[in-house]
Amino acid sequence: MADLQGGNKVELVMEGLTKTYGSKTALNSVSLRVGEGIHGLLGPNGAGKTTLMRLLATLLTPTSGKAEIGGVSLADRAGIRRLVGYLPQDFAFYPGMTVAEGMDYLALLSGVKGRSERKRRIDRLLELVNLTEQRRTKVKALSGGMKRRLGIAQAMVHEPKLLIVDEPTAGLDPEERIRFRDLLGRFAEGRIVLLSTHVVEDVESTCERVTVLHKGSLRYHGRIGDLTSAVAGRVWTAELGRAEWERDRDRFPVLSAVPEGNGMRIRVLADEQPYPGARQAVPSIEDAYMDLMSVNGKGSFA
Repeated sequence: MADLQGGNKVELVMEGLTKTYGSKTALNSVSLRVGEGIHGLLGPNGAGKTTLMRLLATLLTPTSGKAEIGGVSLADRAGIRRLVGYLPQDFAFYPGMTVAEGMDYLALLSGVKGRSERKRRIDRLLELVNLTEQRRTKVKALSGGMKRRLGIAQAMVHEPKLLIVDEPTAGLDPEERIRFRDLLGRFAEGRIVLLSTHVVEDVESTCERVTVLHKGSLRYHGRIGDLTSAVAGRVWTAELGRAEWERDRDRFPVLSAVPEGNGMRIRVLADEQPYPGARQAVPSIEDAYMDLMSVNGKGSFA
Protein backbone atom coordinates (compact mmCIF):
# COMPACT_ATOMS: atom_id res chain seq x y z
CA MET A 1 0.00 0.00 0.00
CA ALA A 2 3.02 2.26 -0.03
CA ASP A 3 1.91 3.82 -3.33
CA LEU A 4 -1.31 4.95 -1.68
CA GLN A 5 0.25 6.52 1.41
CA GLY A 6 0.24 10.29 1.90
CA GLY A 7 3.26 12.54 2.35
CA ASN A 8 3.38 15.68 4.47
CA LYS A 9 1.02 15.92 7.42
CA VAL A 10 -2.40 17.38 6.69
CA GLU A 11 -5.06 18.90 8.95
CA LEU A 12 -8.67 19.92 8.37
CA VAL A 13 -9.61 23.10 10.25
CA MET A 14 -13.12 24.61 10.45
CA GLU A 15 -14.00 27.89 12.12
CA GLY A 16 -17.65 28.89 12.51
CA LEU A 17 -18.64 27.02 9.35
CA THR A 18 -22.29 27.85 8.65
CA LYS A 19 -24.74 27.11 5.84
CA THR A 20 -28.25 28.54 5.71
CA TYR A 21 -31.06 28.28 3.19
CA GLY A 22 -33.33 31.24 3.81
CA SER A 23 -34.56 30.85 7.39
CA LYS A 24 -33.32 27.25 7.66
CA THR A 25 -29.89 26.62 9.18
CA ALA A 26 -28.43 23.38 7.84
CA LEU A 27 -25.06 23.82 9.56
CA ASN A 28 -24.67 26.08 12.59
CA SER A 29 -21.22 27.58 13.29
CA VAL A 30 -19.22 24.34 13.39
CA SER A 31 -15.63 24.73 14.60
CA LEU A 32 -13.25 21.77 14.90
CA ARG A 33 -9.87 20.34 13.90
CA VAL A 34 -9.40 16.93 12.34
CA GLY A 35 -5.99 15.29 12.01
CA GLU A 36 -4.77 12.32 10.03
CA GLY A 37 -6.52 8.97 10.28
CA ILE A 38 -10.10 7.81 9.96
CA HIS A 39 -12.62 10.13 11.58
CA GLY A 40 -16.26 9.10 12.03
CA LEU A 41 -19.17 11.46 11.33
CA LEU A 42 -22.43 10.46 13.00
CA GLY A 43 -25.87 12.03 13.18
CA PRO A 44 -29.50 11.34 12.25
CA ASN A 45 -31.09 12.47 8.99
CA GLY A 46 -31.15 16.27 8.88
CA ALA A 47 -28.18 16.58 11.25
CA GLY A 48 -26.07 18.47 8.71
CA LYS A 49 -23.66 15.68 7.73
CA THR A 50 -24.32 15.89 3.99
CA THR A 51 -24.17 19.69 4.06
CA LEU A 52 -20.79 19.54 5.79
CA MET A 53 -19.41 17.02 3.32
CA ARG A 54 -20.65 18.99 0.31
CA LEU A 55 -19.10 22.18 1.71
CA LEU A 56 -15.74 20.45 2.11
CA ALA A 57 -15.99 19.09 -1.45
CA THR A 58 -16.75 22.67 -2.72
CA LEU A 59 -20.15 21.56 -4.03
CA LEU A 60 -21.70 24.18 -1.72
CA THR A 61 -20.47 27.60 -0.62
CA PRO A 62 -20.60 28.43 3.11
CA THR A 63 -22.87 31.26 4.23
CA SER A 64 -20.25 32.26 6.79
CA GLY A 65 -17.20 30.87 8.51
CA LYS A 66 -14.19 29.26 6.87
CA ALA A 67 -12.31 26.02 6.49
CA GLU A 68 -8.86 24.93 5.36
CA ILE A 69 -7.51 21.59 4.21
CA GLY A 70 -3.76 21.34 4.48
CA GLY A 71 -3.60 25.12 4.61
CA VAL A 72 -5.68 25.55 1.43
CA SER A 73 -8.86 27.61 1.89
CA LEU A 74 -12.27 26.43 0.68
CA ALA A 75 -12.33 29.64 -1.35
CA ASP A 76 -9.63 28.08 -3.57
CA ARG A 77 -11.99 25.62 -5.25
CA ALA A 78 -9.42 24.28 -7.73
CA GLY A 79 -6.84 23.80 -4.99
CA ILE A 80 -9.33 22.03 -2.72
CA ARG A 81 -10.49 19.69 -5.48
CA ARG A 82 -6.92 18.52 -5.99
CA LEU A 83 -6.81 17.60 -2.30
CA VAL A 84 -10.26 16.05 -1.84
CA GLY A 85 -11.82 12.77 -2.96
CA TYR A 86 -15.58 12.44 -2.47
CA LEU A 87 -17.90 9.45 -2.63
CA PRO A 88 -21.50 10.61 -2.11
CA GLN A 89 -24.23 8.20 -1.07
CA ASP A 90 -25.94 8.48 -4.47
CA PHE A 91 -22.96 7.87 -6.70
CA ALA A 92 -23.45 7.93 -10.50
CA PHE A 93 -20.93 6.63 -13.02
CA TYR A 94 -20.86 6.52 -16.83
CA PRO A 95 -23.04 3.47 -17.62
CA GLY A 96 -21.86 2.95 -21.20
CA MET A 97 -18.17 2.84 -20.30
CA THR A 98 -16.29 -0.19 -19.06
CA VAL A 99 -14.92 -0.09 -15.53
CA ALA A 100 -11.39 0.60 -16.79
CA GLU A 101 -12.54 3.27 -19.28
CA GLY A 102 -14.55 5.10 -16.64
CA MET A 103 -11.71 5.00 -14.14
CA ASP A 104 -9.23 6.26 -16.76
CA TYR A 105 -11.52 9.13 -17.73
CA LEU A 106 -12.06 10.22 -14.13
CA ALA A 107 -8.35 9.92 -13.37
CA LEU A 108 -7.63 12.22 -16.30
CA LEU A 109 -10.25 14.71 -15.08
CA SER A 110 -8.64 14.56 -11.64
CA GLY A 111 -5.29 15.65 -13.06
CA VAL A 112 -3.47 12.32 -13.40
CA LYS A 113 -1.88 13.08 -16.77
CA GLY A 114 0.49 10.22 -17.62
CA ARG A 115 -1.18 7.18 -19.24
CA SER A 116 1.19 4.72 -17.55
CA GLU A 117 0.66 6.36 -14.17
CA ARG A 118 -3.11 6.22 -14.60
CA LYS A 119 -2.92 2.54 -15.52
CA ARG A 120 -0.71 1.79 -12.50
CA ARG A 121 -3.13 3.46 -10.10
CA ILE A 122 -6.23 1.97 -11.71
CA ASP A 123 -4.83 -1.58 -11.72
CA ARG A 124 -3.86 -1.27 -8.04
CA LEU A 125 -7.22 0.19 -6.99
CA LEU A 126 -9.29 -2.36 -8.93
CA GLU A 127 -7.31 -5.09 -7.20
CA LEU A 128 -7.91 -3.50 -3.80
CA VAL A 129 -11.67 -3.20 -4.32
CA ASN A 130 -11.88 -6.67 -5.89
CA LEU A 131 -12.96 -5.52 -9.37
CA THR A 132 -9.99 -6.67 -11.48
CA GLU A 133 -12.08 -9.31 -13.26
CA GLN A 134 -14.71 -6.68 -14.11
CA ARG A 135 -12.32 -4.13 -15.67
CA ARG A 136 -13.80 -4.75 -19.17
CA THR A 137 -17.40 -4.97 -17.90
CA LYS A 138 -19.78 -2.12 -18.70
CA VAL A 139 -20.66 -0.13 -15.61
CA LYS A 140 -24.39 -0.60 -16.28
CA ALA A 141 -23.93 -4.38 -15.95
CA LEU A 142 -22.41 -4.20 -12.46
CA SER A 143 -24.33 -5.15 -9.33
CA GLY A 144 -25.15 -2.53 -6.71
CA GLY A 145 -22.29 -3.67 -4.48
CA MET A 146 -19.83 -3.62 -7.38
CA LYS A 147 -20.86 -0.07 -8.29
CA ARG A 148 -20.27 0.95 -4.68
CA ARG A 149 -16.77 -0.51 -4.79
CA LEU A 150 -16.13 1.26 -8.08
CA GLY A 151 -17.19 4.52 -6.44
CA ILE A 152 -14.66 3.95 -3.68
CA ALA A 153 -11.92 3.35 -6.25
CA GLN A 154 -12.69 6.50 -8.24
CA ALA A 155 -12.65 8.66 -5.10
CA MET A 156 -9.11 7.42 -4.39
CA VAL A 157 -7.65 7.56 -7.91
CA HIS A 158 -5.94 10.96 -7.55
CA GLU A 159 -4.63 9.97 -4.09
CA PRO A 160 -6.36 12.81 -2.20
CA LYS A 161 -5.23 14.20 1.15
CA LEU A 162 -8.84 14.22 2.39
CA LEU A 163 -11.15 11.36 1.43
CA ILE A 164 -14.85 11.90 2.20
CA VAL A 165 -17.10 8.84 2.04
CA ASP A 166 -20.85 8.90 2.69
CA GLU A 167 -22.41 5.58 3.77
CA PRO A 168 -19.59 3.71 1.98
CA THR A 169 -20.57 0.19 3.04
CA ALA A 170 -24.18 0.46 1.84
CA GLY A 171 -24.86 -2.49 -0.46
CA LEU A 172 -21.74 -4.41 0.55
CA ASP A 173 -21.86 -7.91 1.99
CA PRO A 174 -20.16 -8.64 5.35
CA GLU A 175 -16.92 -9.86 3.76
CA GLU A 176 -16.74 -6.78 1.53
CA ARG A 177 -17.39 -4.51 4.53
CA ILE A 178 -14.41 -5.96 6.38
CA ARG A 179 -12.24 -5.65 3.27
CA PHE A 180 -13.34 -2.05 2.78
CA ARG A 181 -12.61 -1.07 6.39
CA ASP A 182 -9.13 -2.55 6.04
CA LEU A 183 -8.61 -0.61 2.81
CA LEU A 184 -9.64 2.65 4.46
CA GLY A 185 -7.30 2.01 7.36
CA ARG A 186 -4.31 1.60 5.06
CA PHE A 187 -5.29 4.51 2.80
CA ALA A 188 -5.61 6.79 5.85
CA GLU A 189 -1.85 6.63 6.58
CA GLY A 190 -0.70 10.22 6.09
CA ARG A 191 -4.22 11.33 5.10
CA ILE A 192 -7.61 12.19 6.55
CA VAL A 193 -10.59 9.94 5.89
CA LEU A 194 -13.96 11.38 6.88
CA LEU A 195 -16.41 8.49 7.22
CA SER A 196 -20.08 9.44 7.41
CA THR A 197 -22.33 6.52 8.27
CA HIS A 198 -25.40 5.30 10.14
CA VAL A 199 -23.62 1.98 10.77
CA VAL A 200 -22.16 2.37 14.24
CA GLU A 201 -20.19 -0.86 13.78
CA ASP A 202 -18.21 0.79 10.97
CA VAL A 203 -17.23 3.63 13.31
CA GLU A 204 -16.39 1.32 16.22
CA SER A 205 -14.29 -0.95 13.99
CA THR A 206 -12.48 1.77 12.06
CA CYS A 207 -12.33 5.14 13.81
CA GLU A 208 -10.42 6.43 16.83
CA ARG A 209 -12.26 9.75 16.87
CA VAL A 210 -15.80 10.77 16.01
CA THR A 211 -17.85 13.92 15.42
CA VAL A 212 -21.57 13.88 16.22
CA LEU A 213 -23.92 16.43 14.64
CA HIS A 214 -27.53 17.06 15.63
CA LYS A 215 -29.85 19.57 13.97
CA GLY A 216 -26.91 21.30 12.33
CA SER A 217 -24.94 21.80 15.55
CA LEU A 218 -21.89 20.06 16.97
CA ARG A 219 -22.83 17.66 19.79
CA TYR A 220 -19.50 15.88 20.28
CA HIS A 221 -15.98 15.89 18.85
CA GLY A 222 -13.27 13.67 20.28
CA ARG A 223 -12.16 10.15 21.08
CA ILE A 224 -14.65 7.29 20.96
CA GLY A 225 -13.40 6.08 24.33
CA ASP A 226 -14.23 9.43 25.94
CA LEU A 227 -17.69 9.36 24.37
CA THR A 228 -18.55 5.95 25.83
CA SER A 229 -17.12 6.97 29.22
CA ALA A 230 -19.86 9.60 29.43
CA VAL A 231 -22.51 6.88 29.85
CA ALA A 232 -20.49 4.57 32.09
CA GLY A 233 -22.67 3.35 34.95
CA ARG A 234 -25.88 4.52 33.24
CA VAL A 235 -26.59 1.62 30.87
CA TRP A 236 -28.76 -1.17 32.28
CA THR A 237 -30.21 -4.44 31.04
CA ALA A 238 -33.32 -6.08 32.46
CA GLU A 239 -35.90 -8.77 31.69
CA LEU A 240 -39.52 -7.62 31.99
CA GLY A 241 -42.87 -9.30 31.52
CA ARG A 242 -44.94 -8.01 28.62
CA ALA A 243 -47.47 -6.28 30.88
CA GLU A 244 -44.75 -4.54 32.90
CA TRP A 245 -43.00 -3.48 29.67
CA GLU A 246 -46.17 -2.00 28.18
CA ARG A 247 -46.88 -0.13 31.41
CA ASP A 248 -43.38 1.26 31.99
CA ARG A 249 -41.86 1.53 28.49
CA ASP A 250 -41.83 5.36 28.63
CA ARG A 251 -40.15 5.65 32.06
CA PHE A 252 -36.59 5.53 30.70
CA PRO A 253 -34.87 6.07 27.35
CA VAL A 254 -34.86 2.63 25.69
CA LEU A 255 -31.72 1.64 23.80
CA SER A 256 -33.07 -1.72 22.65
CA ALA A 257 -35.99 -4.05 23.33
CA VAL A 258 -35.95 -7.67 22.16
CA PRO A 259 -38.80 -10.18 22.67
CA GLU A 260 -37.67 -13.15 24.75
CA GLY A 261 -40.16 -15.90 25.57
CA ASN A 262 -43.18 -14.29 27.23
CA GLY A 263 -41.27 -11.13 28.10
CA MET A 264 -38.80 -8.56 26.86
CA ARG A 265 -35.05 -8.13 27.29
CA ILE A 266 -34.42 -4.40 27.39
CA ARG A 267 -31.46 -2.04 27.51
CA VAL A 268 -32.13 1.41 28.99
CA LEU A 269 -30.40 4.57 30.17
CA ALA A 270 -30.87 5.46 33.85
CA ASP A 271 -28.84 7.15 36.57
CA GLU A 272 -29.95 4.55 39.12
CA GLN A 273 -31.18 0.97 38.93
CA PRO A 274 -34.39 1.29 36.88
CA TYR A 275 -36.00 -2.07 37.79
CA PRO A 276 -35.42 -4.70 40.47
CA GLY A 277 -32.87 -7.16 39.14
CA ALA A 278 -31.59 -4.79 36.44
CA ARG A 279 -27.85 -5.12 35.81
CA GLN A 280 -25.33 -2.54 34.66
CA ALA A 281 -23.94 -3.18 31.17
CA VAL A 282 -20.70 -2.21 29.44
CA PRO A 283 -21.58 0.87 27.36
CA SER A 284 -21.11 0.90 23.60
CA ILE A 285 -20.68 3.80 21.20
CA GLU A 286 -24.28 3.25 20.13
CA ASP A 287 -25.42 3.75 23.75
CA ALA A 288 -23.40 6.96 23.98
CA TYR A 289 -24.70 8.15 20.61
CA MET A 290 -28.30 7.59 21.67
CA ASP A 291 -27.61 9.51 24.87
CA LEU A 292 -26.32 12.45 22.82
CA MET A 293 -29.48 12.37 20.73
CA SER A 294 -31.66 12.58 23.83
CA VAL A 295 -32.98 15.82 25.28
CA ASN A 296 -30.17 17.57 27.21
CA GLY A 297 -28.17 14.37 27.14
CA LYS A 298 -30.72 12.53 29.33
CA GLY A 299 -34.39 11.75 29.17
CA SER A 300 -36.65 11.23 26.16
CA PHE A 301 -35.03 10.98 22.76
CA ALA A 302 -35.38 14.01 20.47
